[in-house]
Parts: sequence; structure tokens; C-alpha cells
Amino acid sequence: MKSCIFCQIIGGKIPGKFVYQDDIFVVINDIHPQAPVHMLVIPKKHVDDFVDADAILLKNMIQLIKKMINDHKVTRYRLINNGGGAAYIDHVHVHILGSVAKDRNL
Repeated sequence: MKSCIFCQIIGGKIPGKFVYQDDIFVVINDIHPQAPVHMLVIPKKHVDDFVDADAILLKNMIQLIKKMINDHKVTRYRLINNGGGAAYIDHVHVHILGSVAKDRNL
């Protein structure tokens, strides 16, 4: 999608440093981190919302989230997905926030 910032990053029109990349996903660090570790897992294919994603994409996304948590030794983490009109960017993605205190409000 032309106006989607994630699609522009994935397409190389806006610079972005990929933490991870494969044929289906990219992982980037959030430019406005809300925790010491704040990565975004983003499918390369534009999907507006979590409920619009197919089961295979979601399964692969969960596997990649687990890989990122393990590979980066992320502890005390939260996984966040905003959808249904609550997302700032309408391109499905999951936030991995690490080193988060239990009592911290986000």
C-alpha cells in the first residue's frame, strides 16, 4: 500500500534498519521505544488488521516472535497488537517489549 509507512520501509523508500528479514517478515526496532527492548514484527505483505490475517501468516508470526525472544534473550516481555481502529499504523504488526517491570503501565 503506497501510503503505509511500513510498506515504504519494507520497499526501501524510507530507510530502515532490519533486525531480521526473511521472505515473509521484517523485524525493526521501534523508533519511539517504550521499553529497553522494543521490536516490531511486521509481515511484508500489507494486511490491515490482525483479524484480516490468514492462519498461516499468524502461525509464522508467532514462530518468529518466539525466535526473536530467544535469539535476543529478551526477558520480562510483553507482546502487543493494536487493532480494530486502535492501531496508529494500519498494517498488522506485533510489538515485542522487553525488560518491562511487572507493575509498569503501558
